[in-house]
Amino acid sequence: MPGIGPARASALAAAGYRRVVDLLFHLPFRYEDRRAISSIAGVLAGPGTGFVGVVGRLERLSSVFVRRRGLSLVRGVVRDDSGELPVVWFNRPFLPKQIVPDALYLLWGGLQPVRPSKSDGGEAKDAGPALQLLNPSCERAETAIHGARIAPIYPTIAEFSTVVLRRLLDAALDRLDLAAIPEHLPEALRERHGLPPIGAALRFLHRPPDEADLKDLAARRTPAQLRLVYGELLDFQLEIARFRALTNRTVRLHRYRIDEKVRAAARAVLPFRLTGAQKRVLGEIAEDLKGPHPMLRLLQGDVGSGKTIVAALALAIAAENGYQGAFMAPTELLAEQHFASLERLLGKRYRVGLVTASAPDPGARRAALARGEIQIAVGTHALIQEGIRFAHLGLAVVDEQHRFGVAQRRLLQAKGERPDLLVMTATPIPRSLTLALYGDLDLSVLDELPPGRSPIETEVVSAARRRGVYARLGADLAAGARGYVVFPLIEESEEVNAGSVAELGALIRGQFPDVPSAALHGRLPAAEREAILRSFAQGSVRLLVATTVIEVGIDVPEASWMVIESAERFGLAQLHQLRGRVGRGSTPSRCVAIHGRLSEEGRRRLDVFAATADGFGIAEADLAIRGPGELLGTRQSGVPLFRIADLLADEEWLVQARDDARELLERWDDPELAALRTRIEVRVRRRAGALDAG
Repeated sequence: MPGIGPARASALAAAGYRRVVDLLFHLPFRYEDRRAISSIAGVLAGPGTGFVGVVGRLERLSSVFVRRRGLSLVRGVVRDDSGELPVVWFNRPFLPKQIVPDALYLLWGGLQPVRPSKSDGGEAKDAGPALQLLNPSCERAETAIHGARIAPIYPTIAEFSTVVLRRLLDAALDRLDLAAIPEHLPEALRERHGLPPIGAALRFLHRPPDEADLKDLAARRTPAQLRLVYGELLDFQLEIARFRALTNRTVRLHRYRIDEKVRAAARAVLPFRLTGAQKRVLGEIAEDLKGPHPMLRLLQGDVGSGKTIVAALALAIAAENGYQGAFMAPTELLAEQHFASLERLLGKRYRVGLVTASAPDPGARRAALARGEIQIAVGTHALIQEGIRFAHLGLAVVDEQHRFGVAQRRLLQAKGERPDLLVMTATPIPRSLTLALYGDLDLSVLDELPPGRSPIETEVVSAARRRGVYARLGADLAAGARGYVVFPLIEESEEVNAGSVAELGALIRGQFPDVPSAALHGRLPAAEREAILRSFAQGSVRLLVATTVIEVGIDVPEASWMVIESAERFGLAQLHQLRGRVGRGSTPSRCVAIHGRLSEEGRRRLDVFAATADGFGIAEADLAIRGPGELLGTRQSGVPLFRIADLLADEEWLVQARDDARELLERWDDPELAALRTRIEVRVRRRAGALDAG
C-alpha cells in the first residue's frame, strides 16, 4: 500500500488492521456534501459563512510564526477568473514550497469574516476583503479526493486522521479488484432483499457516486449499508443457532415424568393461585423437560411478575423425579434471600441447602451435596467452584442472568450430565437485544403482574426539595408505614459526588428518632444482613437505609416508600428495579428520586423514569439513550461488536436475519452454501473454544 511504511503498518496492526481488507471494513461514520464548487465571485456574493469549495490558483503565499500563540500561519489568496479570496492555514509552514505555480487547486473549507488585527503600535490595519477561507483542504484539482464529491468522514485510528484515512482508502480502491472479495451470501438471498455484492457495497461506501442520496447515507439506508447490516446480523444469527446445535447435540440422559403425582406435589407447595402468564410459562418449561434435549430457556419478567415461584415449581418437578436442582444468584445477599424464599416454599417437602463462601460449615454442605442429601442447592459463584460436586444435577436455574457470562453458565451446566438450564432476568430487555444477546435460548415472558398490587406514584425532584420529601416520609412513618432510602455509596468518596449510607443516611435516620431504623449494605456480615432484613419484613425495623443490595429479591408487601438519593448516579434499569421494591401489597406506594446536578443524558433518563412504570418501555428507552454497547457490557462472551448494524435502528433486519437463518439451516449441507457454511463453522468453533478455555 502506498503511504504505509513499517511505522504506519505497525500502528495499524496494533489497532487490529493487519490487511488491506481490514481497512476496507473501517467505514465512514458520516458524509459531507462537497459536490458544489463555486466561483469566487459567487462565494463573495453568497451568505457569507459556511463551508465552500473553490478551484483556482494559489498566489502570494507567505509563512509567519506567531510567537505568543505558538503557531505558524500561511496566508495567501486563491484566484479564479471571477476574483480572489484570502486563505489562511494553521501550522502548515511547508505548504508554500509544495505549491506549483499556475496549477489549479481545489480548496474546501470554512468561510469566515476577516477579523481586523492591530499593528505593533496598536493601530488597526486595513481589514481588506470581508471574507476569508480558513484552513481548507488543499489538493490538485485533477486528482482531488477531499472535495468536489460526497466526502466520507472516518473515525480516527491511532494517529491516522480522517484525511489520511481517506487518502489511504482511495489508494486501496484504485489498486484492488473489489469484485474479488469473497461473497458468502447466496445470490438468491441478496436478490430477494435488493442488496449488492460485498465488493460493490464497500466501493459505494468509501467512494459514493455523485448521484447518491445523502439523506439515505446519513440514515444508513442505502442498499450498500444494508448489505453490511444484514450480513452482520445473518452471520450472528447463524452462529448462535449453530452454536446451540453444537452444544445441544447430545440427547438428555435423564428423563422427567410429569404426571398427576408430580402435579399434586407442585400444587402442594403453592401459596397462592398462579397468574395466567405463570401458568403459560410453566407449561413451556414442562414441555422442554419432557423433550429429548436439555432445556435452554430464558425467563424474562418485569419487577414483581413472579419468576421465583415459577423457578421453585420447576425445581420441585426435578426433585420429584429424583434429580437435584441448583439455583445460582449473583450476590450472597440475593442468594440468602432466595434460600429463605425457597426454604419457605419447598423446605417442608425437599432438603434445601445454602452454598456460599460465607455459609457455615461449608465442608459438610459440600459433602451433603455430593451425596445427594441436598436436593436443591441455592448459592452464588460458589456453586461452580472446582470442589463442588452434585450427585445428579438435573436442573440449573441462573437468576439475574445479565450479571453472569456465558462461560459461568456453562460451568454450572458442567456440574451435571447436560442438565436443563433456566436463566431468569428481572431486567426487561428490548426484543432486538434479546434476539442478539440470548439468541441461543428459547424465550418465555411473564407479562402479567399478580393481582392485588398497588400503583406506585413516582416523583423526580431536585436536592433543593429534599426537606419536603422527608417531611412527608416522616408523617407516613409516624402512622406506621415502612420504607427504604437508597444511596449509591456506603461511605463518602472524594472521587464521586453522591450521597452515602454512612453520612447522609445517618443524618436521615437521626431525623426520625422514634422510628426503628437500620443501615444495610454489602460489607455487613451475612448473618447481620439476614437479621436486618428479617426485622424489616417483620416490622420491628420500619426504615431501611441501604445501598443497592436491596435492588432485587426483597419482597416486603408492607413497604410503601422508596426514596432514591443521588438518582442521577443510577441507570434506568436500576432505578426501575429499586422502584419495584414497593407497590408489592395493597397499600398505595410512592417512589421519589432525588437528584443533584444533571447531565443531558441524566435528565432524559429521569424523565423516562417519571413518565412510565412499564419495564419494557423503560428498556427500549434505555437502549435508545445508552446504546447496546453499554447495556451488553463485557460480561457476555461472544457478543459481537457490529461494524455497522444498530440493534435499535435495525430491528427489522435483525428479525429478517433470524427468519432467513432458520431457512438456511434447513438446507445447511447445500453446496451453494459452502462459503457461508465454512465461515460460520469457523466462528462457532472459535466461540466454543473460547468458552471451554474459561
